[in-house]
Amino acid sequence: MYDCIIVGGGIAGLQASIQLGRYRRKTLVIDRGDGRSAMCRRYRNVLGYPDGVSGEELRELGRRQAIGYGVEFLRGDVTEAGRMPGGFLVRCETENSLPTAYEGKTLLLATGVKDRFPQLEGLRPCLGLSVFICPDCDGIETRGKRTIVLGSGDAGASMAAALTYFCDDLVYVNHDGKPVSEGLDRKLREHRVDRCDGPIERVLVEGDEAEGRFKGVRLAGGVELAGERGFIAFGGNDVRTDLARQLGVERMENQHIITDPRTKMTSVPGVWAAGDVGVHSEQLTIAMGEGQQAAIWMHKWLLKQEKEASAPAPASAHSLAMAGKP
Repeated sequence: MYDCIIVGGGIAGLQASIQLGRYRRKTLVIDRGDGRSAMCRRYRNVLGYPDGVSGEELRELGRRQAIGYGVEFLRGDVTEAGRMPGGFLVRCETENSLPTAYEGKTLLLATGVKDRFPQLEGLRPCLGLSVFICPDCDGIETRGKRTIVLGSGDAGASMAAALTYFCDDLVYVNHDGKPVSEGLDRKLREHRVDRCDGPIERVLVEGDEAEGRFKGVRLAGGVELAGERGFIAFGGNDVRTDLARQLGVERMENQHIITDPRTKMTSVPGVWAAGDVGVHSEQLTIAMGEGQQAAIWMHKWLLKQEKEASAPAPASAHSLAMAGKP
């Protein structure tokens, strides 16, 4: 049995694994390998990386660091999680006929959020380089650049409205033509945001796709819209908390997991959550901090369990009476 099983090998899960490894806790990280950090080719708002750093580079560095402390990694998709005496049992789909069931005394859910967007040709190579998803992280990248928001309905309109703080040359392409609320529509018109309702055929890339230089979009009718930066906002992102539901963990209406602000433990003792899967935590640096925070309290909780398990059982009244006889 592992001391700790971490579901999710993104930024939160990796940071937690490093700290747990430093505590010399037997730790297993199970990761699908398709999280947000695996897609982003450049984070520019992280302390110590003024020129930016790719999500994959951070993940690789984190894995190496954790392995150095004895942490184990498994490529797999955890599909079931439940309680068992003394801990938790998780079942997963793995490659190469590896075991599919693992036991842990504690469980950390760092399963993250999966962004919903159409599989447009040319889009993925630009993510994190010239096409972005978070205005707080990368809104400044649109300053002085003609920017196209690729989105759907109110989700895309809200993104375009948020970007007016940074950019005054915006186009919103409402890919599937979903309605935009009156208030948002008025705000876009007030900020002179051009709007186009119609499907996008592909993302235009300038030069080598590996460089990820966004050039604009081609609409289904063949019309091309030029741009230097892009943002995506299609709504309906997948908050990966099905395992939390199986375990009876308390969630909000938007499916994000509620945790104790101090410890990051969920409503189920022995289960923690960290990173984007939590409430209002969708930042790399916050995910890193929450992973560290959760790991510290997982260790404290295990210490308490171990102390209680090793304490001598209290003597019964009968045994005390017998001990007093000659």
